[in-house]
Amino acid sequence: MTREAVETLRFPFTSKHPLLPPEEYARLRAESPVAKATLPNGHAVWLVTKHADVRKVLADPRFSREAITRPDAPRLLPVAAGSKSIFVMDPPEHTRLRKLVGRVFTTRQVENLRPRVEELADEMVTAMVQAGPGADLIEHLAQPLPITVICEMLGVPQGDHDLFRGWTDVMLSVGHRSSGQVGEAAGKLRQYLNDLIEAKQADPADDLLTVLITARDEDDSLSTEELLAFAETMLMAGYHATTSEIAHGVLTLAEQPGAIRRLHEHREELPAAVDELLRYSQAGGGVGPIRIALADMEIGGVTIAAGDAVLPCINSANRDEDVFAEAARVDLTRAHNPHLAFGHGIHHCLGAHLGRVELTVALDRMLTHFGEFRVAVPPAELEWSANRAFTRPDTLPLQW
Repeated sequence: MTREAVETLRFPFTSKHPLLPPEEYARLRAESPVAKATLPNGHAVWLVTKHADVRKVLADPRFSREAITRPDAPRLLPVAAGSKSIFVMDPPEHTRLRKLVGRVFTTRQVENLRPRVEELADEMVTAMVQAGPGADLIEHLAQPLPITVICEMLGVPQGDHDLFRGWTDVMLSVGHRSSGQVGEAAGKLRQYLNDLIEAKQADPADDLLTVLITARDEDDSLSTEELLAFAETMLMAGYHATTSEIAHGVLTLAEQPGAIRRLHEHREELPAAVDELLRYSQAGGGVGPIRIALADMEIGGVTIAAGDAVLPCINSANRDEDVFAEAARVDLTRAHNPHLAFGHGIHHCLGAHLGRVELTVALDRMLTHFGEFRVAVPPAELEWSANRAFTRPDTLPLQW
């Protein structure tokens, strides 16, 4: 297919409901799996919507993440410019950092955290029960659980957790805050983390930041700039993404009371259910960071030129009928589930197992304390802010 023959769309799309993908995705998968679109800033980008093609973009090193940190690069969020985060690095620097920081996110290390996650979730859901039916899931569990876990991992004092939440809320707003407000929040977060790193260099503690500060591999170590960027990435991805996934997962389950009843009686099915909820979820918009093609190549029969921006649409890939039987339906016992909610390739999310643990534990504690539950107001009455990078309702009151 020639570049001229491909239609041009305006992105991002809108959806009829926050739990559903935009209708354009299904049409594009069927008719134009690689389509030209225009971002709000006027930059052009190729949307890639089929599962196989999205996997290829995510895995092919010829699609650069680092190139989106250039001042004039296309982007959807204001935080990418000039970033030194592992999130937007290419090899060999990405390989080096991933080796240094990956040791703290092994399955074994995360499983060591599970008892603490269970303790926190149990305390939070117990507080919801004491507050009574109608208590807000966002306030009591979906927000405080991930921010507490991440802050405790980093060694942030309890009294400062709300500061982190406020700063990252501003930094991951979309179009709602001025660049000055975003920059001010980013500066405050960075200064706090810089002070925290200096304090732990002088007085090491039993926490993740200290582990990263002392990480060494053949005389290599993380620079202060790399430490700051990695801590920022952990806070934003580990807090906002998990908060939204808990909210989306609970909303999806609440529409299927029979499924909640079954999970209450068969907890061993929770891991498979969590993966299906992740596949089905629309949190985050399902778009991987924009990549820049480093060479001419072909994706889905379309020629991509060196320098072109490419956006892998993960939510669309996760609804690909060629990969997932009855892809539009929630199947909590789905056996084959190669979803891309945590990405693919060298940038597969370092915190994927931690995210699964937090979502699994949150649902398990809810099932234990609530039994069956439902949303306390008609879903149409929930208010969703349109300015979040990771979508969720402002409040989510539950009945049980």
